[in-house]
Amino acid sequence: MGAPGPGAPPDLYRDTWLRYLGYANEVGEAFRAHVPSSVVWASYAVSSGYVVADAIDKGKKATSSPATPSRKTTQTAVAVFDTFVWQALASVAIPGFTINRVCAACHYLLGAATRLPLTTRKWTTTTLGLLVIPVIIHPIDKSVDFLLDNSLRKLYPTQEKPSSA
Repeated sequence: MGAPGPGAPPDLYRDTWLRYLGYANEVGEAFRAHVPSSVVWASYAVSSGYVVADAIDKGKKATSSPATPSRKTTQTAVAVFDTFVWQALASVAIPGFTINRVCAACHYLLGAATRLPLTTRKWTTTTLGLLVIPVIIHPIDKSVDFLLDNSLRKLYPTQEKPSSA
């Protein structure tokens, strides 16, 4: 993930403000102490919608490649699948779990080690959760790339790395 190559148009789902929709669930997790669970789940729906939209976009881009029909079908399937799996891990599952656990640990430790009022502990936890989001993004992205490069992507019937990576 990153800036497109020279002369390449920006990727709508990777290089514009739409990318932040993928982080909605992390924000939801950071605010979990203040909002009903339905709001947190709605934040996951936003992030999941982003994942699906990016996968569809990469599939549409793969269908426009100059390849034989059977190869184009394979490229499209790989692009959609790879994008969906990558985004589901890197934008939803791993960061959501990470922020949830960071916030839970912070809230627990503040409760055990301080006499801060509950409201202060909750807002401190939320603030820490929000501050951790930009710190975890790139390490998670790189870890998911490494994971997929060394597992799932070895099984694809194409030789080149999928355009979703």
